[in-house]
Amino acid sequence: MTQYTVEIADAALADMEQLYNYIAFSLLSPENAIGQYNRIADAILTLNMMPERFRVMDSEPEHSRGIRRMLVDNYSVFYVIRDEKVIVTDVLYSASDIDKRLKG
Repeated sequence: MTQYTVEIADAALADMEQLYNYIAFSLLSPENAIGQYNRIADAILTLNMMPERFRVMDSEPEHSRGIRRMLVDNYSVFYVIRDEKVIVTDVLYSASDIDKRLKG
């Protein structure tokens, strides 16, 4: 079984920092913020094995780019598989306008 290297793009790291800051400081819940951050980070690390278990998105241009979506609680983790590397591109709140954010 192939083991993949998982890389988190700067944009995805910024997304995760933003969600942490929102929960910790806007919602005044730092314990929940670190818990959510860790659940997302832990889920991302599982992509080192069988990242194909999540299908390529149906919408365009995401489908043509091979972008996949993994749900973690109320958040969507978007990634691509290139050779033996998984690259996480975005981490977005699922209730947000995902199409607009991905195209932006």
